[in-house]
Formats: sequence, C-alpha cells, structure tokens
Amino acid sequence: MSSSAESDVDLVRAAQDGDATCLGLLVSRHQAGMRAVALSMLGYGPDAEDAVQDAMLTAVRRIGDLRDPAAAGPWLRAIVRNECRMRLRRSSAMPFGDLEALAPPSSEPTPEELLEHRSLRDWVWHAVGELSEPVRMVALLRYFSDVSSYEQIAALCGVPIGTVRSRLSQARTKLADALRDTADRAHDDAASFAAARRQEAEEMMAQAQKGEFAGVVEEHWWPDAEFVAPGGHLLGRDRYVAVRAMERDLSFGVRQRLTDVVAGRDLTIWEADLISPPDDPAHCPPGVVWLQVLREGRVKQLRLFHPRPAMEAAG
Repeated sequence: MSSSAESDVDLVRAAQDGDATCLGLLVSRHQAGMRAVALSMLGYGPDAEDAVQDAMLTAVRRIGDLRDPAAAGPWLRAIVRNECRMRLRRSSAMPFGDLEALAPPSSEPTPEELLEHRSLRDWVWHAVGELSEPVRMVALLRYFSDVSSYEQIAALCGVPIGTVRSRLSQARTKLADALRDTADRAHDDAASFAAARRQEAEEMMAQAQKGEFAGVVEEHWWPDAEFVAPGGHLLGRDRYVAVRAMERDLSFGVRQRLTDVVAGRDLTIWEADLISPPDDPAHCPPGVVWLQVLREGRVKQLRLFHPRPAMEAAG
C-alpha cells in the first residue's frame, strides 16, 4: 500500500468519525481527478464544475458508506460519474435532483440519518447557515426535503426557475468552498436545535388539530405575517387568514400528519401528509409543505405548497 493510500485511509477514518477538516483534505487531494472525470463526460463549462461541487456535497453525506478507505479516490470519481450521468439524462420528474442516491431510493435513509456523526453534521448545518436567506432557502429545499425539483422550488418560493438555478449554483459553490477550506472549529449542536424545532412543530400541529390554531398563530407569528397559498397567491398580511384556512380544512374533516421538519436559523420547513376524510378520499392532495420564514424566531411569512398532485390521493 502506498503512502498516499495510507494517508487516504487515515483521512477517511477521521472523516467517518465526524472530522470535517479531514473530509475537506480528502476531497481537495482528489479534486483534480474528480474534475477530469467531469470534463471528460460533460466538456468544459459550468455543468462540469457543478458536477464536481455536487459530488463533494454527496461525499459529505455518504462518507460513512465507504467500506474500503483505501479506495477513496475511485469512490469520489464514481460519485462524479454518477452526477454527470444524471445531468445527461435528467428530467424534471427525477427525485432528489443533484443529491440523488447511488443506492435505490426505496432503501434510502434520510439526509439527517446519513449525517450521524455530530461534528460533521454540525459542520453541514453551520455551513448552510452562512448562506444568505434566499440561497439558504433553495438549498434546504433542494438537499433536505422532498421539494427538490427546480419547478417545485420555483413554485414554492415564487421565483423563476432560472433564479432557482442561480441560487443553487451559489449554494453549491459556497458549500464546496467551505468544505475545501474548513477549519477545525466548534459549531452549535445542530441535533439539539433540530430536535427542539421538531418538538415545537409537533406541539403546534397538535394544537391546530384540536382547533387551537389561533393560539399558535398568536404566539408564534408576527401580526403582519404574510400567508401565501399553494400556487403562489398572496392571501394577505393578516395572520388570521391562515387560521381561517386551517379551520376550513378541519371542518371538512382534513387532518395533517407531520412527517419531517428541516430547521435553519431563520427558516423552518414542515412536511406533512394530508389525510382526506373517509367519505371523500380525493378531497385534498396527499401532502403539504409549510415553508416558514422567521424573524427573531417568529413567522413573518408562510408559504404552503403541494409537492405531489391531488390525483395521487385517490390512488
């Protein structure tokens, strides 16, 4: 085994133990080979650079899957090839976009489960937190939620698809640069923060289901908070517009079941199943996303979005 391979082994093992600095060093060491693969498949241009950057972010999520630390170089180049193939065959309907798994989606753990080591997980959330709000919003949706296609993100955020692409490009560049340049530093405990936001969301959803959503809004929303309905329609800057919408759904027998919470410093994303009444199983789409923009910990804007078509509810 060469000294280079031995060094790779040390870096991989440290990265698998949660050392973001060693993962950054490992990726930097093999960056030239990763870029060569991308250029050979995509030619010179932004797509090749994007493929390399996305491969770096995939490595953050998948370093724990690398069983042979000495094969780090081939593993990283294989991720780049996968990213390039996706770009060559991509359709808007393909799930999970730029971070699509190498393994079958049906057996996929969540991104949070993949980031199981505390320091590496906290590094990721700290790096995401350094992005500007608009860029952070699309990055959270793209990489950590089921609202992952450009079309879905554009609809939810109320911006053109070109803007989504531009913001994701900024996010990829900054996160990849942060991975390369990261230093060994302490970050806030992202797990505790996320768990607290998850518990808060569950309590608020439970209150809403009991008909107490007005109290939730009173406590957690700004008086002039915006409510943007599915389709991007601004329904008003009166927080009680959302209360009336929730009360109407409850009166029809619709229930929501929280499935995931993605929490950032000033953004929170709830994903929930929508359960139609038994006598009207096609009443509503099967799911809803709550995108909440926060100011000083309170909601200043809520956007609702249905990531799946209503026809799936009757399937």
